[in-house]
Amino acid sequence: MATLSPNLNVMIKAAEKASKSLLRDYGEVENLQTSKNGPADFVKAAHKRAEDIIMAELVKSRPNFGFLTELEGNIVGEDQDQRWIIAPLNGTINFLHSLPNWSISIALEKDGEIISSLVYNPINDELFHAEKGRGAFSRNKRLRVSGRNKLKDCIISTTTPLPNSKNHEIHMKRINKINNLTSGIRMLNSPALDLAYVAAGKLDAFWEDETHLKPWDKAASYLLIKESGGFCDDLKSNKSVYGNNLLAGNLDIRNDITKLLKSA
Repeated sequence: MATLSPNLNVMIKAAEKASKSLLRDYGEVENLQTSKNGPADFVKAAHKRAEDIIMAELVKSRPNFGFLTELEGNIVGEDQDQRWIIAPLNGTINFLHSLPNWSISIALEKDGEIISSLVYNPINDELFHAEKGRGAFSRNKRLRVSGRNKLKDCIISTTTPLPNSKNHEIHMKRINKINNLTSGIRMLNSPALDLAYVAAGKLDAFWEDETHLKPWDKAASYLLIKESGGFCDDLKSNKSVYGNNLLAGNLDIRNDITKLLKSA
């Protein structure tokens, strides 16, 4: 594994500890699928347990840092310049249905900038991590975005559009158009993991034009992609982590995919 900073070692320890709890719960979810109410309440509890574990581990090592988390929201720490941004279970619906595409995402923000990040897929033991100016890695392997430069050769990822969302019609038009002009669309529905796969060159681009993508869905992967030679743009502003829209990928297809999305 690449040499890690103390902060990143703390993050990895927290993610791996939470993953043990999530994997135990994931093993039980399949047994609950046929129950009348389904496993929804069980998964909510699993989600909360994982967040509590991560926060406890991070507080133990960095007691003065703040938090921005999926369940607890913004918690201001004594050190107001640094905070953790956490998604303890990114891909909850997949987890709920016993589908293996889910992940843990942790980022460290300092003075409004992401400086350390990780995305961990416990099912496949895939660990992606990055630090500002030091590159992005999967364990000891350096990450690079893909080198494909023609859209027809690319696989593009997005999330499944919400049926009643404001941008549903636009999102569906873009899905149909991109699907016809590329090697296909993938909707894996764990945005943090999708974006990590862009950083690793497994996917060529990811976009989201809905309003339900939150900072904890993309903060960690934002740095992964930047440090692996890719780009992260907001389709409507320059707030890539805190905006509602996101386009990420390799620089060779940046102009083409941007034009394609806007034309749809």
